[in-house]
Amino acid sequence: MSEIGASQLLSQLRSTAELAQGVKVNKIDDAPDKVDFSQFLKSAVDHVNEASQQSGNLKKAFQVGDPNIDIAQVMVASQKANIEFQLMLNVRNRLLSAYQDVMKMAI
Repeated sequence: MSEIGASQLLSQLRSTAELAQGVKVNKIDDAPDKVDFSQFLKSAVDHVNEASQQSGNLKKAFQVGDPNIDIAQVMVASQKANIEFQLMLNVRNRLLSAYQDVMKMAI
């Protein structure tokens, strides 16, 4: 499974939003032709979970006095995990809002 960066996630979300609004999107050359949305979301959630676990492991190592871990590493990992979680939370909120808008549409 490939690692998904925040910029790649944001780029794909913008493309999806533009498609939903009917705007023509310029295709990125390095993007795959077809992306399974559920696999994309699962890999993004897994990446956020991995960052959170890594941050927790660094915190524990620092607390027990590991000499190879300094406070800067712990703080950077903690902030990265927090930012990734906030991004995922915003994506979830947008998806939920889009779902609710679709459900409110008259048929």
